[in-house]
Amino acid sequence: MLKDKIAGKRIILASNSPRRRQLLTDAGIEFVTADKYECEERYPEGLPAESVAGYLSELKSFGYPRLLGENDILITADTVVTIDGLVLGKPAGRDEALCMLRRLSGRTHTVITGVTLRTRSRKRTFDVRSSVTFRELTDEELEYYVDNFRPYDKAGAYGIQEWIGYTAAERLEGSFYNVMGLPVQRVYTELESFVVGCADDKKCGEE
Repeated sequence: MLKDKIAGKRIILASNSPRRRQLLTDAGIEFVTADKYECEERYPEGLPAESVAGYLSELKSFGYPRLLGENDILITADTVVTIDGLVLGKPAGRDEALCMLRRLSGRTHTVITGVTLRTRSRKRTFDVRSSVTFRELTDEELEYYVDNFRPYDKAGAYGIQEWIGYTAAERLEGSFYNVMGLPVQRVYTELESFVVGCADDKKCGEE
């Protein structure tokens, strides 16, 4: 089992998201939380929308300000919502949140979470994509959600585990937990493979 393979390793989650912390905990993965650090989440103009989450997860990984120890494995992640070729990250405030949700109302969008696993000398980045369809929402419903749940820390201005997910999400294809912010099943299997690969590779070269 994974818990046996990561025995002696220190898993570091560099994320301020309480949802990511809870998902790792519920999966039985023991970890420590990194101290908060600044990382400007910018990506090159023209980068395809589907590549942004992976790019940002790597940016957060290499922006980690501490030298990793010999037995450390750092986990960083970034979630974005994409629609019409646009990337919807975290809204800056109420007006932007409402604008994002109006764009999503009555349509299908994609949620992409990029994850990076990194040791001192080895790195693996992957992403997971889920498709979510919302029914048509009224302005009254959108304003109720934003004013009561204040989803300013969430990509696309919503949390699937909140009121809007219960009442508006008509269909979801792919990982539900990915839409919450961390595809924990994939993280579990990738972490297992990553640790085994590192043990088998004496040079532990970058992937």
